[in-house]
Amino acid sequence: MQLFNWGTVKEEVVNPKMRRRIISGEKAMVAEITIDQGAIVPLHQHESEQISYALEGALRLELQGQEVVLRPGDVLVIPSNVPHSAVALEDYRGYDIFSPIRIDWLTGKDDYLRQAKG
Repeated sequence: MQLFNWGTVKEEVVNPKMRRRIISGEKAMVAEITIDQGAIVPLHQHESEQISYALEGALRLELQGQEVVLRPGDVLVIPSNVPHSAVALEDYRGYDIFSPIRIDWLTGKDDYLRQAKG
């Protein structure tokens, strides 16, 4: 068992417009994500199933030929290996839950985010 408090989890600056805090177990992880208005998350996909829960702001995602706007209280389930992208319509904060864990996030090998423009 491990107990965490978000206030003590180190914030990582992924790029000038995106920050995150990550807590990971062996098979699942959760990240508190902060994205500044206008920031773009480029098209990507991953093995992990993703559940995104919006707390503040608005984030427009494109996936499976559809657009979805996440607003506070919304929860989106993105299946494994589905290509998706996003743009922050407003300053956004939410939680992303992944299973299995995102090794690329834990090791800093997530170049699609680190080099993102917007």
